[in-house]
Amino acid sequence: MPTLPREQPEPPPAEPHEARRMAVSFGVDAQRYDQARPGYPDALVARIIAGSPGPDVLDVGCGTGIAARQFQTAGCTVLGVEPDARMADVARSRGLQVEVAAFEAWQPAGRTFDAVIAAQSWHWVDPVAGAAKAARVLRPGGRLAIFGHAYEPPAEVADPFAAAYRRAAPDSPLTGQPARRPIGFYQAAYAKLADKIRETGQFNEPEQWRFDWEQPYTRDQWLDLLPTTGGLTQLRPDQLAEVLDAVGDAIDALGGRFTMTYTTLAATAVRAGTS
Repeated sequence: MPTLPREQPEPPPAEPHEARRMAVSFGVDAQRYDQARPGYPDALVARIIAGSPGPDVLDVGCGTGIAARQFQTAGCTVLGVEPDARMADVARSRGLQVEVAAFEAWQPAGRTFDAVIAAQSWHWVDPVAGAAKAARVLRPGGRLAIFGHAYEPPAEVADPFAAAYRRAAPDSPLTGQPARRPIGFYQAAYAKLADKIRETGQFNEPEQWRFDWEQPYTRDQWLDLLPTTGGLTQLRPDQLAEVLDAVGDAIDALGGRFTMTYTTLAATAVRAGTS
């Protein structure tokens, strides 16, 4: 799916929401995840808020609350739903109200919201059931916004990562993924999400948004982030060390730092109807 680093091998794209083991693996080191993962463009947050009828936000798969805190800072009231209690505990420690459940099983108890967001989490939600449930908990005119990052590390970093991962975990089903993919691959994935939203018949015509930005990383910063990504959260310590050593050497060869190109993509739609 398009929400993890491109140098990071991905689960098979057909039904990633069924890969529950990986979905709950990010809480292995929830504090590291919270500290290392990047936030989201302020322009994206502002556009979602401006296109919603009010300030009440439901954050699906809120993780440690990285996106939720940005919406809180912008004046929203946010409720998080998160299946991993370890991630939820970190989010609560940062001031977010969180209920522990998978979104498909979560009970809204009559509550409704002005916006339902999913930041790098919707690929773990059943896309058909998730879109229908989002429609049920949105107020008329409320907005569903599914978004996440596509990462583009330079080839000098991505290629050694892919080679080291193949050496360290040769039997992993993830080793066959390419080191990098064109942005069109990720845009197509978000177009499929838009199709699932459209199929509910409960939203106005979906839109796709794109935000391009860059962020510099030092060697230590990138090696801190990498263990929080899906394919690495399930490696043994010795396997992880082999991958990180190779990537660290590659970054050292670039002078100890590099600039990451990010593209943040969104599939979003407004709930139709007046009731």
